[in-house]
Amino acid sequence: MDRKLKVAQYGCGKMSVFLMRYLLEKGADIVAAFDVNPAVIGKDIGEIMGGAHTGVIISDVKDAGDIMAELKPDVCIVATLSTMADIEQAFATCAKNGVNAISTCEEALYPWNSSPAITQKLDQLAKENGVTLAGSGYPDMYWGVLIDTLAGSMHKITKIKGSSSYNVEDYGIALAKGHGAGLSKEEFAQEIGNYNDLSSEEQKRLVESGEYVPSYMWNQNGWLCSKMGLTPISQTQKCVPTTHHSDLRSDTLGMTIKAGEPTGMSAIVTTETAEGITIETECIGKVYGPDDFDKNDWTFYGEPETTINVNRPATVELTCANVVNRIPALVNAQPGYISTDKLPNNVYLVRPINEYIK
Repeated sequence: MDRKLKVAQYGCGKMSVFLMRYLLEKGADIVAAFDVNPAVIGKDIGEIMGGAHTGVIISDVKDAGDIMAELKPDVCIVATLSTMADIEQAFATCAKNGVNAISTCEEALYPWNSSPAITQKLDQLAKENGVTLAGSGYPDMYWGVLIDTLAGSMHKITKIKGSSSYNVEDYGIALAKGHGAGLSKEEFAQEIGNYNDLSSEEQKRLVESGEYVPSYMWNQNGWLCSKMGLTPISQTQKCVPTTHHSDLRSDTLGMTIKAGEPTGMSAIVTTETAEGITIETECIGKVYGPDDFDKNDWTFYGEPETTINVNRPATVELTCANVVNRIPALVNAQPGYISTDKLPNNVYLVRPINEYIK
């Protein structure tokens, strides 16, 4: 591309501070920004980033279609919520206006095995308008590309086991409650663990119907199978409570969680494949004790057994950098909903971002 890449930012919260700065520093031109929050609508994006004014004013999302039609950005970054149902309208608006779009939405990374109807509808819409839609972020690299790359160093794999943890205190009361923090053991079993004993087919049906919202690892296992050429024959999720040996104060919940009571949950997704490789991934969200910290651990069983640990990752910054670095492959890809398992692995952008776009 022999001009600056034109980008629209959809969602101007915490993530956008890094996304927009990274875009500008990689040589892109931000031409529009949108949000639903009255507190930020009308502000210059420079104010959101804590710097000088840029002349780009944040507009209401209801005007996004008209603004995109007028300014014709090449790509839009959607940084709002976490499910395909949440971002369907944003993706549809982009596609209808001929704008490629990529989202930080966790489910968007591989929504084919959780929201197939929405994904197929968006895939058709994207193809009709000649654009590409995708999801990316921290899981794309640290639960996906990194694991696929390391698998290439193995002689034999019988099982891949991964675990990633985060502090629910950092993400607000809705997420903390959704992970069962502060419930009694009996309440946890009734409200969160009630799907644990269902069969793979029963869980699959409930997930695809929208009745059962799976953890992020449900999509990640699907991504890994697709990327590695594995054929899943069953997939189940079990949610079990996490506990702490002493009382823990939760400022987010406004309560003290007693020793032995649920501080959150571990969601374990197990995928069996026709090739004989088991993928078992764990997503741990809980109220942290004084010695806990974010971490990302993966072990390959087989020959040779191999383990990798990523401790205290800068998840927000890594998410944003990975999304920005994905943009050239997004724009260069064929039209449709193209999950990143079908795209080339990310590369570090040494030159301005437009120079990587055909």
